Amino acid sequence: MAEINLAGSSHNRLKSGIPPWSHAGTKPAYQPLQDNLKVDAMVIGGGITGALLGQHLSERGLSVIIIDRETPGLGSTAASTAMLQWEIDRTLSELEHVYGFERAVGIYRRSAASVAGLSKLIVAHRIACNLLPRQSLLLTSNQEGARDLHNEVELRRQAGLPSRYLEHCDLFTEFELDRDAGILSRGSAEADPLLLTWALLDIAVKQGARLIGASVTKLHSEGGRVSAETDGPFVIEAETAVLATGYAMPGIDMPKLHRTTSSWALATMPQDPAMLWRDQVLIWEDSHPYLYMRTTPDGRIIAGGEDDDTVDPAIRDSKLAEKIVTIREKMKRLWSRADTRVATAWCGTFGETSDGLPLIGAVPSMPQVYAAYGYGGNGITFSYLATQVIGAMIGGGYRDWFDDFALDRDAPDVPGHASVSEDRTQSAVN
Repeated sequence: MAEINLAGSSHNRLKSGIPPWSHAGTKPAYQPLQDNLKVDAMVIGGGITGALLGQHLSERGLSVIIIDRETPGLGSTAASTAMLQWEIDRTLSELEHVYGFERAVGIYRRSAASVAGLSKLIVAHRIACNLLPRQSLLLTSNQEGARDLHNEVELRRQAGLPSRYLEHCDLFTEFELDRDAGILSRGSAEADPLLLTWALLDIAVKQGARLIGASVTKLHSEGGRVSAETDGPFVIEAETAVLATGYAMPGIDMPKLHRTTSSWALATMPQDPAMLWRDQVLIWEDSHPYLYMRTTPDGRIIAGGEDDDTVDPAIRDSKLAEKIVTIREKMKRLWSRADTRVATAWCGTFGETSDGLPLIGAVPSMPQVYAAYGYGGNGITFSYLATQVIGAMIGGGYRDWFDDFALDRDAPDVPGHASVSEDRTQSAVN
């Protein structure tokens, strides 16, 4: 019999501070665990990944339990900046160098399809989560970076990905940004991650899923079934289980390509609409450390970055004030019209991988148990991808490309990126 011990991590170990997301939605109602239960699928974690999985699996007619020991959505999900981008933490050029053109292009196309699929789901269910389509703008501030971006656009054109190269004069004329070069891409979006998560959980419950307030302490896999011990006297048995615990790492051996790090972010006071940049594109500056910026429907600027390898929550939190000062200064240098008064700030711990790809699929040596981790800067985009991959696996389907994201995959380090934390990973908080 195989088993996993699940150590509890409270929300304040995953994030601290106050993200700007609305609590105006309907907070999901817990059911206490009052008896032993048997279901088709048990989803452990009620954040955005768990909510998407619960909605997807219940829609397919499975009996589903979504279990979380704290209020769903207020852990890793609440720390997200919800920039729904298909561009991942490694450029297409970098992935092509390591994995070859066809495989790299396939990964990028699936990321783009995930943003489109999630947007379609939100529209189909009329989910009020401030979903807005956006273009994204990747910037560089040196000539070497400009050459790299030019090569990147040429590769994307071969792949049929919607991107346009902007020289310095183009950036200045069109966006009033003083940087050496940029790539403007269609097909991204932004949203409120908390409203989205709560709405998806509500849909799942209406489709028959049950939201259980309890803590899973241990998983056992034997005889084609999974059983979960909880912090009470009751046990849950399921045909299959999915670990969707955000950045609260379970007791499984994470691959060497995975690491845990921290990121910091702020939201400004509402801006004068005339002072915001053109089209309110999602901005991501390829600097070390990187900077990203987006806006909110009420005119705030969200900016963040400054990732480092801090994992201790107390040390992470102690850096908040200093990190926010740095982010404000970078934001002002990039967009001088910004009112940099801070309304709220926060920080979070997250996981990433050396190749920028998530960890999605079967847990080695644990039959009928699946997991989704290592999202890096594409949290919600990869949450949707995880739903499609794991949903297919549970239904008995399999595609060769699932191996690109396998938990036990052999992934080399991308050349020139020995330290993930020094790269432009867009943060947990994406």
